[in-house]
Amino acid sequence: MADLGVILGDLAAESQAIDDVVAGLPPEGWVRPTPAEGWTVAHQIAHLAWTDSKALIAAARPEEWQAEVEHLLSVGENYVDLAAEEGAATPPEELLAQWRAGRAALSEALAAVPAGQKLPWYGPPMSAASMATARMMETWAHGQDVFDALGLAREPTGRLWHIARFGTRTRDFAFKLNSLAPPPVEFRVELASPDGTTWAFGPEDAEQRLTGSAVDFCLVITQRRHLADTDLVATGADVEEWLTIAQAFAGPPGGGRKPGQFA
Repeated sequence: MADLGVILGDLAAESQAIDDVVAGLPPEGWVRPTPAEGWTVAHQIAHLAWTDSKALIAAARPEEWQAEVEHLLSVGENYVDLAAEEGAATPPEELLAQWRAGRAALSEALAAVPAGQKLPWYGPPMSAASMATARMMETWAHGQDVFDALGLAREPTGRLWHIARFGTRTRDFAFKLNSLAPPPVEFRVELASPDGTTWAFGPEDAEQRLTGSAVDFCLVITQRRHLADTDLVATGADVEEWLTIAQAFAGPPGGGRKPGQFA
């Protein structure tokens, strides 16, 4: 069983790693374009702050969730972009303060969720540990956009384990999202971790397998790199198909990145 305290601690560390980068940016740094079309660095941080605020509703005030969803649907399908645009217009210092306060409040709320309670979300309901892992995944993914925009190298850490595990657990979600039947059998996934050990998921004797680096796997399942630009190796037609549609985040199928975009 996932340890919620460990996940929340790693989520805080991942958030701080991004915070350390953007906190010292001059004004022109906040408006630098990121690989997400139409989104600047400010949009990325605004989105993280906004999504944390929605997760806080799910964790602390779940009775308000349905009304929240109905409000977003009334805004239109582009409510995510509109929220990011609105947040990006906030002065950087104020935006950063909002993100810091929101993620701290969310951490406290998730820690207080009773064991076994499921939280509503845009996708399937989740436990507090799964919600924290989802926030870790999205924080890391949007952080990658920030690092890419600023041309900064990113040192991988053991915190990627949470995202890698989440990526394997969202396999069937990705197939269903693309109106495809999930494969009836499990895959074996073996990933080289940042410290050189192997992270393994799925049955050891599975015929269909995936191998490669944990970093590249996380980049693919968050759609921050095209499969062609990674070291991932698929054995089996179903695994090959999965890697073309893999998506660990809620929402419609993403467009991903182009081959060679970060060469």
